Amino acid sequence: MDMRLSGRIVTPTGIVDGVLTAEEGTITAIERGPIDGPEQWIVPGFVDIHTHGGGGHTFTTGDADAARAVAAFHRGHGTTTILASLVSSPFELMRDATEAYRPLVEEGVLGGVHFEGPYLAELRCGAQNPAFLRDPSIDEIVELIKIGGGAVRMMTIAPERPGAIDAIAALAAEGVLAAIGHTDASYEATLAGVAAGARVATHLFNGMRPVHHREPGPIIGLLSSPSVAVELVADGIHLHDGTLAFAANTAGVGRTVLITDAMAAAGMPDGEYELGGQAVIVADRVARLARDGSIAGSTLTMDAAFRQAVGAGLPITDVVRAASTTPAGLLGLPTGALEVGRRADVLTLSPDLYVTAVH
Repeated sequence: MDMRLSGRIVTPTGIVDGVLTAEEGTITAIERGPIDGPEQWIVPGFVDIHTHGGGGHTFTTGDADAARAVAAFHRGHGTTTILASLVSSPFELMRDATEAYRPLVEEGVLGGVHFEGPYLAELRCGAQNPAFLRDPSIDEIVELIKIGGGAVRMMTIAPERPGAIDAIAALAAEGVLAAIGHTDASYEATLAGVAAGARVATHLFNGMRPVHHREPGPIIGLLSSPSVAVELVADGIHLHDGTLAFAANTAGVGRTVLITDAMAAAGMPDGEYELGGQAVIVADRVARLARDGSIAGSTLTMDAAFRQAVGAGLPITDVVRAASTTPAGLLGLPTGALEVGRRADVLTLSPDLYVTAVH
């Protein structure tokens, strides 16, 4: 489909006031010139590599119809590529979800599947169901990758668990993103995971041993590893804006990834919800487990995360990198940046950064 958009175009080399044109789904020109029409931002579609649900629906049960609804909800908020993130669960559910979501990946509804667990640390499990946590199984991982036929794109593992380093290496060898998260690992164990091939830090700071000046732990280990992209939940709840800005500035624009970590309550009223078989209470935007008050994902959307990051003082060009370009690069997508020759995966935002159209 042909397209012509005029406004403030955020490209990898800076902001261009002018016109973006596309033909047959490919960007053909970005030209400076007078803005024709209402003032607006033109940015690439958001890529969310960590989402559990939204709009009253969830990815965590492996239901294909619910997955379609989640993807449609988040697309309305600018997310044009989304990974279906599951939480810790029995292998049977992991296998069934992979089978159910593979056709949606092949169709382009989903960008892939992300298993957040079950190979996580009990001490830092957060809202993960402790009943399902266990040591990594190479046999399980190999079977899921085989069933997925390319649909399995990421798995979060605590590197200190027995067998974790071998599991991370196996994922990396298969081209699946290995992520470190929900971990009580030492600095040294974290770096061992990175050396084995881990390339992502799952929601940095959250579900991790805190920093200590005599034992840096996973946070410093991940932030100081040039090969690791760090996920940040920019909702003002998971992270203080000062922490968000610190992490983004420390990691740099090529390693910072905005995520939502959203659950079913995103876009929905306060009330009672469910995550991984556990009751969740949502009040004033905050989702917490009913049993102990642990934060249970978020009610965030990517456009709100984008606004939060800009409000925290990050330049809009850096925020575009974090919301689109860097995660698209992790997944090897032809999207994520507005450049001639790239796929025309484009959003328009109002001057105050609300989504006005998804192209």
